[in-house]
Amino acid sequence: MELDPLSLLISIVKIAAVMAWVYGLLRVMGHASKWVKIGGIIALFAVVQLAISINVGDSPILNNFDTGLLFQACTITMVSLGLNLIYGFNGQFSLGQWGFYGIGAYAAADITYRWTNGDAAGLLVAGIGVILIGVVILGLNRFLSRYRGLPVLSAFTLYLIGVIIAGVAAYYIGATLGPMLAPLFGTSDVPGILRSDLALQVVFVLAVFIAGAFAAEVAFLFGLPVLTLGSDYFGIASLGFVIVVNTLMVNSDTILPFPEMKGGRGMVGIPQVTTWFYAFFFLLLVIVVMRNIIHSSTGRAILSVREDETASKAMGINIANYKLLSFVTGSLFAGLGGGVYAHYIGFLSPGTFDFLIGFNPLIIVVFGGLGSMTGTLVAGFFWMFFLEGMLRVLLGQLGTEAPTWRFVLYPITLLLMMLVRPKGLLGSVEWGFLKRPVAPRRGGNDSARGPAGVVPALK
Repeated sequence: MELDPLSLLISIVKIAAVMAWVYGLLRVMGHASKWVKIGGIIALFAVVQLAISINVGDSPILNNFDTGLLFQACTITMVSLGLNLIYGFNGQFSLGQWGFYGIGAYAAADITYRWTNGDAAGLLVAGIGVILIGVVILGLNRFLSRYRGLPVLSAFTLYLIGVIIAGVAAYYIGATLGPMLAPLFGTSDVPGILRSDLALQVVFVLAVFIAGAFAAEVAFLFGLPVLTLGSDYFGIASLGFVIVVNTLMVNSDTILPFPEMKGGRGMVGIPQVTTWFYAFFFLLLVIVVMRNIIHSSTGRAILSVREDETASKAMGINIANYKLLSFVTGSLFAGLGGGVYAHYIGFLSPGTFDFLIGFNPLIIVVFGGLGSMTGTLVAGFFWMFFLEGMLRVLLGQLGTEAPTWRFVLYPITLLLMMLVRPKGLLGSVEWGFLKRPVAPRRGGNDSARGPAGVVPALK
């Protein structure tokens, strides 16, 4: 079967347009004028929204397949940015990012699934739980900081006991308050105020943030003892974590008390609330938060750990704390991406979070460039639209089995990239908003400020 030249041309144009859109987003976000930033972001959002909504002939400019690729590109880029913070900027080789992505997806999906079925206990238990657990972790951290030389396993035991107590308290509080809200749901014939579309939108946003926080708290408990291992051993341990999480997903209706997840059969009935607005908003949030972390004193400490742990320790930097901070923050981003993905696809299967597929964020980070946010953004969108989009469609025209060859082309592409350009597609290059602000010259004034209009720290 021959390839369709028109389909190939259209795919190339779409990929070029997506790359131009990413470049334009970073450029307008880095502009000195606040109003140009706001106007540019709104315009770039509107361009994609119009492409989704406006029809050319019988189909929109971005059809359902393209829209799906766009949403998945946003979520996998969020996951990959988190991994880049852990591996690219902090130097901790991790294969566990996909597990936190799955945790975020299932956690957010369970909250909204229960809500649409008239059960507010899921939101209450999860919301109160992450708050209480967060308070316990912060309180214990402040208390234990007074004691020098405390063994890691001893600290982990205290944290684990505190988290269990907080979780049990959240369960009983949520189970008590849930029935009180039941009358506000009404019935399917006479829906109440909590069954409205607006209420579901609010619960969805809360569920995504709760899912991200829950993934971060799990990452804290996992990373506290495991990050004491060397980078290679930590990578192996994180891979084991993904396998454990996937096994729990497969048995979620038997081992875990979540029959609505249906285990290996897959969770259905998840409300498809994710729109382009939500995908764009959460991606933008992750970009802004991560960029501000990297360009702060905390970011410089994170980078110093990657460069030389011994020198960093000699300068008074707490190595363990910054490793844990990077791991928790990166897992938070993955959890947010999982929550957004679950409410786009409307169906979750444990096979989606298999450890083999979990190598995708690592490939994206290495392909784009370790320690480059721009590289991760470009590689994330390019990965989805070229390898999962255009290449899959073109191979599909050659036969029903041809699309599976893309799994052969992935490692070959990565191998060639590592041979030709070991630093990745963009290396350490950053565009627009993601560039490190330039320090003012000696004796300079306000005109010497960086492009973002702020006075950056001296190098």
